[in-house]
Parts: sequence; C-alpha cells; structure tokens
Amino acid sequence: MAAIFLDLDGTLTDPKPGITGAVRHALRALGLPVPDADALEWVIGPPLLDSFARLGASDPHAALAIYREHYMDHGLYDARVYDGIPDAIETLANAGHRLFLATAKPHVYAVRITAHFGLDARLEAQFGPELDGTLNDKGELLRHALGLTGLDGADAIMVGDRDVDLRSARVNKMRFVGALWGYGTAAELDGADIGCARPVDLAAGISALTGRFPRKAR
Repeated sequence: MAAIFLDLDGTLTDPKPGITGAVRHALRALGLPVPDADALEWVIGPPLLDSFARLGASDPHAALAIYREHYMDHGLYDARVYDGIPDAIETLANAGHRLFLATAKPHVYAVRITAHFGLDARLEAQFGPELDGTLNDKGELLRHALGLTGLDGADAIMVGDRDVDLRSARVNKMRFVGALWGYGTAAELDGADIGCARPVDLAAGISALTGRFPRKAR
C-alpha cells in the first residue's frame, strides 16, 4: 500500500468563490484593477504572494494581509467538496493506504476547512505552511512531511491539480496523480504518472499506479 498526499484546493474542494472573492477585495482595497472571478482562476493553488506580485501589488505582503482578513471572515468555507471525493477517500483508506493532506494553504486554515467539510477523519496528518511563510515552498513542505512521517518518497504518491504539485512531487522522488477535475490544464499536468478525469476515478487510478510500480523491497 502507498502513502497518499492529497492537495486541498482544486483537488478535494472547489474554493473558487472564497479565494477569488478575497483576492478581488484586496485588489479593490489597494486601488488596483479588479478582474472578474473567472479571470482569477489561475491564483487557485500557487502561493498567493507570487500571485499578488503578478497582479501588480507593490507590496504583496500588504495585499496578502488584506486578503487574509477578508478570507477568514467571509471566504474560508465559501467552497464545496467535489462530488465523489468523500467516497474516494473512504475507498482509499479501506484499501489500506495511508492518507495525508499536503496543501499550499496555511495549515491553520486547512485544518479548519477539512474539519468543517468532514474530510479529516481518514487523514493521518495534515501539512501546510505557517502564516509567516515557513514551508511556503511545496517541495520543502513535502520533504518536511516525508521526514516527519518517516516515509520514503518512492513509497508515496502526491495527488494534485497544478504544476506546482507535480514539480514538488518530482523533487521528492514521489509519483504523481493529476487531478484533472481541478484548475490545472492537461498541458500543465503533462508528465503525471497517471491522470484522473473525475474524483470517482481516483481510487482505481491509484490502484493501477501502485500495481504498476510496486513498493520496493528493503
């Protein structure tokens, strides 16, 4: 069986209303151009400091502070769990896989979201960066998670919807499953070991992947 690290935004939940609403609020407060929500889908997943810099914020940290204040009050739970995710988590857990969360969303937010939506019961541990930016790099986050859990990257799988998830998995010698229902494009996830079009396909996809690449003998 494998250790499976699951991304949150765009993989377990669709957070578009909450995230884009808070980004638009921050841009408006700073007097910057405010794109509509559909034009901001690209901010879902990557670190928001980088996104605010791309959006023209002269002080991305100030923009992030405004974003967080609004997000905590209005956007944290303005999301929905993708259809099929709870069943996929249950199936993977019942198959004996160890399940973890690995998200670019600050840990303090992530644990509240997974608890709110009832996604935390089968998660052995949840990993995300600190509000001060510690472990903001997802590759470093996964390395930290592997170290704390005593796992080898060769025995682990990352499931995510963005290229940052794919790159971070590869840096840590992990296999990667592309969540094609999320916000990354098929081209962005090119190079995944396997891609799943729907959450309902996830358990079968991981079963096929672990069968193709059995755990290495020690």
